[in-house]
Amino acid sequence: MTRMKKLNDNLILKLTFEFAVKVIAYTEELERLRRFNMANQLFRSGTSIGANIHEAQSAESRNDFIHKMKIADKEANETWYWLMLCNSIESYPNCEELLNDIEAILKVLGKIISTSKS
Repeated sequence: MTRMKKLNDNLILKLTFEFAVKVIAYTEELERLRRFNMANQLFRSGTSIGANIHEAQSAESRNDFIHKMKIADKEANETWYWLMLCNSIESYPNCEELLNDIEAILKVLGKIISTSKS
């Protein structure tokens, strides 16, 4: 199976990859507005979600998989926080779509983690 096919066949990999692409575009817009600190925080947390989930696909054990997914969940929660801040500041670009996306990702991650524990 090619890596691209694996990405498209796995819901959480697909969601987080597409989310990372949107985060990159949004943070580039923040940088154009000279909101460098926020752009950096959001870029780091928003793109690391998918990286951690991708790494979890090669986990050495179920516990390793759960641990990596929990790290991704923490990064997703941090990203939600930064997006809520952006959403609360009038001079920032609209990020409603990103907020909807991160909430969906958090739901899927929560389900994966709870199912993996049982």
